[in-house]
This record gives sequence, C-alpha cells and structure tokens, in this order.
Amino acid sequence: MVLLAGSLMAADKDDVSAAIAKLAAADNYSWKTTTTNIPAPGADANGGGMRRGGRGGGPTDGKAQKDGLLYVSMAGRGGAVTEGYVKGTKGAIKTGDDTGWTSLAAATADDGGGGGGFNPAAMAAQRVQNTKSPADAAKDLLSKTKSVAKTGDFYTAELTEVGAKSLVTSGFGGMRGGPGGGGGDGPDITGAKGTAKFWVKDGALSKYETDVQGSIDFGGNTRDMHPVTTIEIREVGTTKIDVPADAKKNL
Repeated sequence: MVLLAGSLMAADKDDVSAAIAKLAAADNYSWKTTTTNIPAPGADANGGGMRRGGRGGGPTDGKAQKDGLLYVSMAGRGGAVTEGYVKGTKGAIKTGDDTGWTSLAAATADDGGGGGGFNPAAMAAQRVQNTKSPADAAKDLLSKTKSVAKTGDFYTAELTEVGAKSLVTSGFGGMRGGPGGGGGDGPDITGAKGTAKFWVKDGALSKYETDVQGSIDFGGNTRDMHPVTTIEIREVGTTKIDVPADAKKNL
C-alpha cells in the first residue's frame, strides 16, 4: 500500500509537471497575481502593519510570450501603477506619474541620491527585473514540494521547509516572480510550512496558489506571516504585448 501510494503521488506530480510544460509551450498568455496576508491571532487587520496585497500594494497583471518577453503592471500604494517590460537581463520601467521609460539597469542602480535610503522606484525596478513567467515560477515551485496528490479538481502539494521559507516573505513583493521565486539572504525565518495547489484545464496549468506560514525576526522583533498568493492564467494564445518604442530600445 505504501509503494502504491508513493507511485500514485509520483504520477500526480508528473501530471502537474506536464501541465506546466504545456503552459510554457504556449505562444503567449496573461496572468494575474494577488497576495493577501492573513493576520495572526490578535494582530490588527493589516497583519501587524502588512498591507493586503503585499508591500507593493495591490495585484500584479502580466503577459508572457514564448520568446521570453514579459510585461508586468503592478498596482502600488496610493493608486500608483508601475509598468515594465523584461526580456532576459534587459528591460524598461515606467513608475507612477513618470511619463518616460527608463532602463532597468539605470533604475536599479539609482540609490536615491547616494544616501543609501529607501528608494521606492529602485525597489519597483528590482521587482520588475526579478519577474518570472508563471510557467517558470510554477516549475520552480513544484521542485520545492515533498508530495503531490490530486484532490477533487486540483492537485495539493506539501512544501518542503526550504520551499516554504522562500515564500513566507512574498507578502513584501520582494520575491522573484512571487511563488516559486528566488531567494537569497534575508531575515531569519522559523516555523516555516505551507502548501501549494495547482489547477489544470485542457492539460495545461490554469491556476496555482501558495499558502505559507512562518515567523520572521526583524532585529529582535518577531512577526508572524501568513501570505496566500494566487496566480490565475488566462487568454492563452490570444495575448498580445505591444512595446512602446521608448521601452523597446532598452530590451
């Protein structure tokens, strides 16, 4: 029975992997990412200061092409919107009320005047630069699971501790591409755990979601985090990315 259960879980993981591969093979598609931080018991409605939708504000809308070109539109605080185009290591960004396009290299190199302080524009540029397509992010996410099993019309996966840790800070908008993103050095995280869900339609990944928890130590101050992030895929094969001339020269 144990061997049978193991083989079934392996088959389910293969099914999800195939669905991700089919999405990656699509000529183009659009997506929407939404992150909500669930307050810890006794915390305020914002989860101890974290805004609904993450540090960056509201949801992220994106478009992807098979050749690697990505477009993202990120809603920030106060209604400001950051737009960006990325292909490989190059890209362009336009933030807030700024009417011009700036290369990502220039935007991320700007330290706000040399003071080393907080620079929202540079942070937004870094988020755009670190964006992954949902297909790439989902593939990375699947690699961080311990088991996958089909539950009704979706697949449920338990994340490894390392995988959960990499997603606990997704509410800050600082992860590479959200769920399944990169990592790097960061605050100390304890008690990390979580799950992922994958939905498949017509053999291709149509939606996925991560639900993770953990405690983060900020210089001796501990904050419980519980971000739930949902990525919905749409307009597969009918999405178009029109790059403005001023942005195109930076790609």
